[in-house]
Amino acid sequence: MAKFAWEGKNRSGAKVSGDIEAPNEAFVLAQLRRDQIAPTSIKKKGAAFALNIPIPFRGEKKVSQKDLAVFTRQFATMIDAGLPLVQCLDILGAQQENPSFKKVLVRVKEDVESGSTFADALGKHPNVFDPLFINLVAAGEVGGILDTILSRLAEHIEKAMKLAKKIKGAMVYPSTIVAVALIVTVVLLLYVIPIFAKMFQDFGGTLPAPTMVVLRISAVTQKYFLVFVVLVFLIGAAFRWYIGRDAGRRNIDRLLLRLPVVGSLLQRIAVARFSRTLGTMVSSGVPILESMDIVAKTAGNKIIEEAIVSARGSISEGKTIAEPLAESKVFPPMVTQMVAVGEATGALDVMLNKIADFYDDEVDSAVEALTSLLEPMLMIFLGVVIGGLVIAMYLPVFKLAGVVGG
Repeated sequence: MAKFAWEGKNRSGAKVSGDIEAPNEAFVLAQLRRDQIAPTSIKKKGAAFALNIPIPFRGEKKVSQKDLAVFTRQFATMIDAGLPLVQCLDILGAQQENPSFKKVLVRVKEDVESGSTFADALGKHPNVFDPLFINLVAAGEVGGILDTILSRLAEHIEKAMKLAKKIKGAMVYPSTIVAVALIVTVVLLLYVIPIFAKMFQDFGGTLPAPTMVVLRISAVTQKYFLVFVVLVFLIGAAFRWYIGRDAGRRNIDRLLLRLPVVGSLLQRIAVARFSRTLGTMVSSGVPILESMDIVAKTAGNKIIEEAIVSARGSISEGKTIAEPLAESKVFPPMVTQMVAVGEATGALDVMLNKIADFYDDEVDSAVEALTSLLEPMLMIFLGVVIGGLVIAMYLPVFKLAGVVGG
């Protein structure tokens, strides 16, 4: 028996550490999981060179949600057909086209063959399988309904992908327009307007005020362009540092939720994600406290995460989920009322899935409203920025043509 020093996080997220005597690292992982501890490192003691086993594996790349959804759906079908777990992993690993995912599946198969549970084997690859996936698989193994759980997981991942696709699709058009407008503006200021400036100097005379402003902006841009670029990167780095802190993230997320149109969309997305994830976990038999922990971590918004953590605390004290959700003012009254009804009737998972379906449709409506609002705003933006530059440059030409014509 060897001695291992481990570090990890308990259910409340606090850092913990200790020593365990075990025959191998897989045994240590299984023991920590039974104690509901998420390990971050395991080090074998007493060796000339300490063996540090990080979790996840170094160099492991994140697998796309599409690959994961296809894998989960195929796995559910094969398990339902009665194929052994190891054989399923062997077949799916052999046909996997993503080389990174293929390596992960080979490692998972090897761990299962060496005696680890399927959930423990997946837990070694958190960059690929998130806590939701791992906990649902663990519940499926214990309850003997792994095929049902995998089907629910596949459906959950597919719906999450569909929601993300809607949001990304709505942002592609405005992002492209703004990026092109900025590039065109920079090109005009750096290369085109200086040509006009030289031509106006040759003509002589007094230039219109808008033309003078544009020429000065062009001169400043040419002189300090690199400074501006460095400044943009510094501002970006400072912003990333700020949102990396809890207080900064909280302030930004609160601001986003208060924005007109955008705030409503973000709230609906968060409610849909919360309801879908919690409903899936509750219906799969995962304990409610553990479910709330995972749902809070996947909320995507600090304000909403804190509301879910508060609800978890209420549950641990023997109270309801609905009351703290209502007090947070983040969740709409309709949501908290349906959650309260679900708790009272013992059909919380059914109510949560109905809420998720409703808010998926609400997200569709909000995305359409946002797109309709953005299109005229983008046209105004292009007219003011690009059109303003062009008009300012041609004002002296029109003035000169008027003088010659007179």
